[in-house]
Amino acid sequence: MAGLRAPKAGSARDTQMRIDSSFDPVEARKCLEWIREMTGENFNTDVGPEKYKVVENFWRVLRDGILLCKVLNVAVPDHIKCNFNSPTFRPTGNPQFQSARERERIELFNRKLEEFGVSPDNCFLVDCLYERTNLWQVAASIRALGTEYESRPSFTGMRWWPRKSEVNPRVFSQEVLNAGNTIINLQYGTNKGATAAGLNFGKKRMIMKE
Repeated sequence: MAGLRAPKAGSARDTQMRIDSSFDPVEARKCLEWIREMTGENFNTDVGPEKYKVVENFWRVLRDGILLCKVLNVAVPDHIKCNFNSPTFRPTGNPQFQSARERERIELFNRKLEEFGVSPDNCFLVDCLYERTNLWQVAASIRALGTEYESRPSFTGMRWWPRKSEVNPRVFSQEVLNAGNTIINLQYGTNKGATAAGLNFGKKRMIMKE
């Protein structure tokens, strides 16, 4: 667990500090508010303007994977939804089993994200959340889920996230395509009008009699 790991040092510490600095408290609060709106669950989303408090709250609310799977079930079709009756979601008094099941839920969330159509680049590793190594990527995954959900034709509610980019193909006639062959693209360069006239490199050789 995160509290049992030795603190990072050297270049690893510098890298972690750069990752932590990219965390956006405003975006994280928006993610939690969207999850609360979607699931109807009651949890705290506003802990003040201090960044460290926002980070701590974001991590603690999402760390066990329950809310992630709940918001996923609201957004995705029935054949992708998580089965909350499976052993993964059953409580246990064994700390080792509990930790393993929390990790399984986070992994399940990311696997279902890809099935829903979210790019693997927008998913995150389990340790990004569970060990809080990259909470910025967790927020990015939640945003990607919301964007994908709101891009479906069946969506009619209020938009929270930017619109998903759409394909806009261009179709040119063969006549237009052939017209491009008559133009020399200056990116390739041209020797039209090239001449050596006027070139003068260096000083002329001076030969003098003694």
